[in-house]
Amino acid sequence: MFDIKSFFKREVEKKLMDVDDYIFMPERLEMELDGGSLNCVLNSDGRVDIFYTKQGVTEVSSAPRKHPFTSFETELHHGVYDDVIDDLVKEVSKIIDSSSKYFRRNKTLSSAPSLPSRPLS
Repeated sequence: MFDIKSFFKREVEKKLMDVDDYIFMPERLEMELDGGSLNCVLNSDGRVDIFYTKQGVTEVSSAPRKHPFTSFETELHHGVYDDVIDDLVKEVSKIIDSSSKYFRRNKTLSSAPSLPSRPLS
């Protein structure tokens, strides 16, 4: 038999949980993490932007808001976005630990002009 009460309940919950229908108060939370700076920003459209900067290297990621009825700070404290933050920290660490075969800190580039200087005719 068809349960009309549970059908309506599911439809109401579906409508309430649709984040696209809400406008959020923008929030920002900053903290130090593993020697770098972590900035978590909740935008008014429900998108969460997370920035991680360490030693001049910045990595950015976005995620949709997962729980619209929970405060943004509570979501962060419960680890809702920890997977995104872990990926950012790993990427920045990978960049910092790598080195270029072309550019070295102890190698100085010549300051000579790349084009020969000729008088204008």
